[in-house]
Amino acid sequence: MPDDSPIPRLRLVIAYDGRPYGGWQSQPNADTIQDRIEAAIKMIAKRAVRIHGAGRTDAGVHALGQVAHFDPPPDLTITPANWRAALNTKLPPTIRIMEADAVSRDFHSRFSAVAKHYRFKISTLPVLPPLDAGLAWHLPGRLDRERLQSALELFQGQHNFQAFAATRGNECPDTDFHRTIHELHIDWRHDGPLIHFRGDGFLYKMIRMLVGTAVAAAATQIPPKEILRLLDSPAPRERTRHCAPPDGLTQVAVEYGEKDPTQALLQRGFALG
Repeated sequence: MPDDSPIPRLRLVIAYDGRPYGGWQSQPNADTIQDRIEAAIKMIAKRAVRIHGAGRTDAGVHALGQVAHFDPPPDLTITPANWRAALNTKLPPTIRIMEADAVSRDFHSRFSAVAKHYRFKISTLPVLPPLDAGLAWHLPGRLDRERLQSALELFQGQHNFQAFAATRGNECPDTDFHRTIHELHIDWRHDGPLIHFRGDGFLYKMIRMLVGTAVAAAATQIPPKEILRLLDSPAPRERTRHCAPPDGLTQVAVEYGEKDPTQALLQRGFALG
């Protein structure tokens, strides 16, 4: 007989084109990914249900493997596969639930995560192809490989990234700006570099600021020692002046260890596109 017992918690793996939206997190006077998914859940459950995301992508930033969870009302006997199908009928084509699975009550999409993987696409072609509009930072012409590589390598490891993060207004003296970038590598393609970041977490606009600063160093607008100065001893409220646009940034996956649906997507090649 089928198991129709209530699902304690549902984990979603979500892909979206961030161009039409004001980012992931629900906010006043903005059309967000979270708002759209919660509205779809409400149409199915006939009541408001809060979802919790693994992280907050900014307006214009995309995702292949965003993760969120919610607790379905206990009187509903909808299987994870049927939740996925039902939600996708209620969502616009720019947002898709790629996977849905039941998890235990102690799972949390944000606090259970062990690592996050992002990528940033830069196009160096003379003309940006129309299908890359909004999906790549267009820097036509030569981008010095060695200088870009050298600048990005400075960010690998654990550092105080306060100078490479925008403020949200809720920081306090005890805010910890230390993060660890475990892996950072560049795939050099015919149309430009695809930069991959894998770390334990990222601050607000951190990756965009890292990329913008590295590009400035590659263009000799700033010396590498300026990057080291900002990493080693940032002055209070001092920030890099260089921030890449959101267009090229995509959240690839959130990692939770073994038996991880986002890792299954990576292994099938979905998330690396």
